[in-house]
Amino acid sequence: MAKKGSLSITSENIFPVIKKWLYSDHDIFYRELISNGCDAITKLKKLELMGEYEKPEDVEYKIQVSVNPNEKTITIRDNGLGMTEEEIDKYINQIAFSGVQDFMEKYKDKANEDQIIGHFGLGFYSAFMVADKVTIDSLSYQKDAKPVHWESEGGI
Repeated sequence: MAKKGSLSITSENIFPVIKKWLYSDHDIFYRELISNGCDAITKLKKLELMGEYEKPEDVEYKIQVSVNPNEKTITIRDNGLGMTEEEIDKYINQIAFSGVQDFMEKYKDKANEDQIIGHFGLGFYSAFMVADKVTIDSLSYQKDAKPVHWESEGGI
């Protein structure tokens, strides 16, 4: 008799795997997080080209990386499209649900898929290989959006 079921993955059983085995080189988290910033900027530029966003004249798209050795923190800041609380719930709280796939599906006729880096949705979680605590402070480009703060210690 064949039996069917669904897999249940929780942060408690997947984060040890991510922390130890996702990448052989733990410094890869820099590339992954900077790639996420690049994707956020690329998405916002696509929305601008499609007339769904108007970039203020004084804005220069950029990613900034700052290190504070005293506090033992690394901050990666971009001024891309940002996320709403609902998007953080969907794209961050659900491991490996790629926001890129959702974005590409919505704009498949208007966007060039080759320019989006992160297709698998795991890059963000590489930060947990090196950090005890990861925080996100985000403000969506959407009109009347409210800032969102998210944090997790040890991947749980």
